[in-house]
Amino acid sequence: MDVEILAQLGDAQGVKLEIVGGVGIWEALPTKRHQGAVFRIQSSIRPISGRDDCGCVHYSDVLVRFAADTYKRPDIGIWCREPDEEDAAITLIPAAVVEIISLGYEAKDRESPPIYLAYGVQDVVLVDPRSGVVTHHRADEVATYRVPVTLDLQCGCRISF
Repeated sequence: MDVEILAQLGDAQGVKLEIVGGVGIWEALPTKRHQGAVFRIQSSIRPISGRDDCGCVHYSDVLVRFAADTYKRPDIGIWCREPDEEDAAITLIPAAVVEIISLGYEAKDRESPPIYLAYGVQDVVLVDPRSGVVTHHRADEVATYRVPVTLDLQCGCRISF
């Protein structure tokens, strides 16, 4: 069965599907706290003043195809241009990804930065809405902050938590 159809069937049953290295991972749909954090963060995304090299296009919870056996649904994906796909998994690798740490799925969320970075995502930010801890991963460094914090991403976007 097609991955995109499986993802749609999962949504209809109240679960999200991601596939990493050919292994399916199911997760409950987000809670109010989670969705509130996504909305606040997305509302803050903007280009860094004086930089116009990235459109800072962002979408939440869209299916992204990283490889034939790896599909993920980042809480927030940020692209420098509009992805081409409208009704299918996005194949353009995001410049940055934000994941909100979900209660009960902490291990899955905390294990995601190396996966994203391996496929070329430049910035991966994990946000724990309960503790207020923000962890910013790049290929060569990891930094930890407490909210409120504003980060400049390598792509030229600025984001606040």
